[in-house]
Amino acid sequence: MSKEKKENIRLFSKEGLIEQLEALGEKSFRAKQIYEWLWKKNAHSFGEMTNLSSSLRERLEEHFYIDKITLEEQQISSDKTIKAVFNVGEGKIMEGVLIPTSSRMTACISSQVGCSLACAFCATGKLKLLKNLSAGEIVDQVVYLNKQAEERYGQHLSNIVYMGMGEPLLNYNNVLSSIDKITSPEGLGISPKRITVSTAGIAKMIKKLGDDQVKVNLALSLHAANDEKRDKIMAINETNNLDALADALKYFHDKTGSRVTFEYIIFKDFNDELEDARELANFCKHVPCKVNIIEYNPIDDGIYQQADTKKVDAFAAFLERKNIIVNIRRSRGKDIDAACGQLANKNQLAKANRVFK
Repeated sequence: MSKEKKENIRLFSKEGLIEQLEALGEKSFRAKQIYEWLWKKNAHSFGEMTNLSSSLRERLEEHFYIDKITLEEQQISSDKTIKAVFNVGEGKIMEGVLIPTSSRMTACISSQVGCSLACAFCATGKLKLLKNLSAGEIVDQVVYLNKQAEERYGQHLSNIVYMGMGEPLLNYNNVLSSIDKITSPEGLGISPKRITVSTAGIAKMIKKLGDDQVKVNLALSLHAANDEKRDKIMAINETNNLDALADALKYFHDKTGSRVTFEYIIFKDFNDELEDARELANFCKHVPCKVNIIEYNPIDDGIYQQADTKKVDAFAAFLERKNIIVNIRRSRGKDIDAACGQLANKNQLAKANRVFK
């Protein structure tokens, strides 16, 4: 049977696997074994599933395939950040990043190839949306980056952030399925408290996270706390303005009890004044939160620039005087284009620029 006629076995839930095996005349308990090979042991071939009979492995091979990502390239920054470039087929490329610090080992993973939101300051948005990643393709990034953390730095991953390429809430089902596999004892067994999903602000999907009682942390890419400025840098704000987002965040917090993180990339002469800090402090009143002020990493078009360090410090100090928890995030991996907003394979981006100009 050709691969085109086979089904991707990683698209099935454990219950779905039971149905598939029963249709093949196999015992249902085999589903649990296969599920653990797929998600706990990260097997990418049926031949690896050594506690299954050879005849069952052959039947699985006949009817199913296992999707996977392939490492295309890897770069290591002077600050030890690792950027892995993955091929997901048909020439589509996405990237994941391992960020080691003295206290954390963080995997920054992608949920899409490219992005449909086209935020003005972000390289990924210039690619347009090319593909939603499957749950398996998302989990594979975590597995690979965890292996790099163990082999190169002698530590397991401590945190996972969905802050790579793409808008996670526009690939909602696959993202939640990947979180299930990452957190399940039958999968990677990582605590949901160690996982953060970042969104540019899709109000109805933030509410859906609340309805689904998702236990991971939520971060909103805010970057401006007035609609006029946010409209200029984030087109999504035109249909999901600050009032709508405030309402959605309150709903999410009421449903989950979780504190929200506001991500605020600070740009020179755009959103770095104390008046901007005052607007942000007022927005913070809507929901229990903390603020991450993020150093901007310029991309090739040069429209926005990094804010002055003194202004960044004054901005943070203003928020702290308002009793807001603030962290200033200095960029890592800039020398390999692995920092926030820089993820976009250069060859793919060049091709996209030719196509979409």
